[in-house]
Amino acid sequence: MASLAAAALASLVGCGRKAPRAQAVPPGATVLALGDSLTSGVGAPAAEAAYPAVLERATGWKVVNAGVSGHTSADALERLPSLLQKHQPALVIVSIGGNDFLRRQSAAATRANVRQICAEAQASGAQVLLVAVPEPTLMAAVGRLSDHAMYAEIASELQIALHSGGWTGVLAQERLRADQIHANAAGYAEFVHGLVRTLRDVGLLAG
Repeated sequence: MASLAAAALASLVGCGRKAPRAQAVPPGATVLALGDSLTSGVGAPAAEAAYPAVLERATGWKVVNAGVSGHTSADALERLPSLLQKHQPALVIVSIGGNDFLRRQSAAATRANVRQICAEAQASGAQVLLVAVPEPTLMAAVGRLSDHAMYAEIASELQIALHSGGWTGVLAQERLRADQIHANAAGYAEFVHGLVRTLRDVGLLAG
């Protein structure tokens, strides 16, 4: 019986991953987008082109842009409790870690911080969607990006939804970048296009 129940709850997430089926977040609900400059919208001409604003228009949710340029996973973790208390989000979208990688901070510490962010968001009663961030490698310097493996590992451990390949796909294309590490308006729109598809696939977005 337990195995049948587990199978009934499973659904495809990201690139073929499985996680428990999420509950649809209704229109008008508050969604917290936690992150760094890719969330705040660096590279976009205006705040309306940042991905949280684009996502709000695409979903009907109230999406709070909690992205701060330059912040690391430790910074985001420190900010999280007050953000959860203030906004009481139904969903937290976590996209953090890029600055940790660029500054060559401890991979173990980054992983622990990202995992704790997701766990604390879950403990608040929110659902969580983790967004994979590209790993800086020698191949990344020539546009061949790949997600850091820790995001899939954390999503699997905590049984939360994962959006994979989003930033990797955008930042690998020159036409979608403002610079090497930030999207432009078209890039943020493209990111949201893929994000919405994942949100629907996992059940967080109805329709």
